[in-house]
Amino acid sequence: MPDDVAAGTPRIRLDHLFREFELGGGERRQVIDDISFSVRPGEFVSVIGPSGCGKSTMFNIIAGLETPTSGDVLIDGAVANGEREHTAYMPQKDLLFPWRTIVQNAALGLEVQGTPRKEARRAAAGLFAQFGLKGFEHSFPFELSGGMRQRAALLRTVVQGREILLLDEPFGALDSLTRIEMQTWLQEVWAEHSWTAVLITHDIREAVYLSDRVIVLSARPASVRLDVEVDLPRPRDLSMTTSPEFVRIEEQLIEVLHEESRKAFEAQKALR
Repeated sequence: MPDDVAAGTPRIRLDHLFREFELGGGERRQVIDDISFSVRPGEFVSVIGPSGCGKSTMFNIIAGLETPTSGDVLIDGAVANGEREHTAYMPQKDLLFPWRTIVQNAALGLEVQGTPRKEARRAAAGLFAQFGLKGFEHSFPFELSGGMRQRAALLRTVVQGREILLLDEPFGALDSLTRIEMQTWLQEVWAEHSWTAVLITHDIREAVYLSDRVIVLSARPASVRLDVEVDLPRPRDLSMTTSPEFVRIEEQLIEVLHEESRKAFEAQKALR
């Protein structure tokens, strides 16, 4: 954070975001309806909501891939609409190139930014042990398990040295056991690096387990329906998921999410 940014300034601030899309024939569709929330430096925040509510659109705006119709994204207090250099974005699929080795894939983001190839690959290789990939530098993606591919994709994301991670359902395609292992591992590396992380997920338990706060978006057009503090000690282990405090937060989120999902379903029925 720049020295002139006041202490306590959010790392990310969404300030009255609206987003509409033109559908043709003069028709417009509103996807985001006045979303405002903040993420503190080093905080882990998850965002959940009904399918199709606008989570990915919101994420694209934070990442600078889209611009809002109105409202602002502020990074460390400065307006950053349409700016891509502040965040590292990990999409749902690992998107590893099959013809490149794992270290070549991991270095790709740095190479795109202009880092010389040897320097980029050396920087990526230095993280392989921490990401559980040591010894697989010269393997190809097809030789790795799903969990290891996701580790490689996250390594490619974080080696760029950006302090804000945007994670779009990174474990959604994994089997349940691998997913649990990846959640535990992500919690450990996040704490070690003090990243500011925003995660989109459909898994309520994952959201509670990983997060300091969970934000529930409404049915489309998306607005903030609920912002819940997860006041559970860290580091967390799986035994915590059966604690009364964990279950209480999970039930609160399930109730609100089901209500919003019903609204989305009824709205779809009305269009038929």
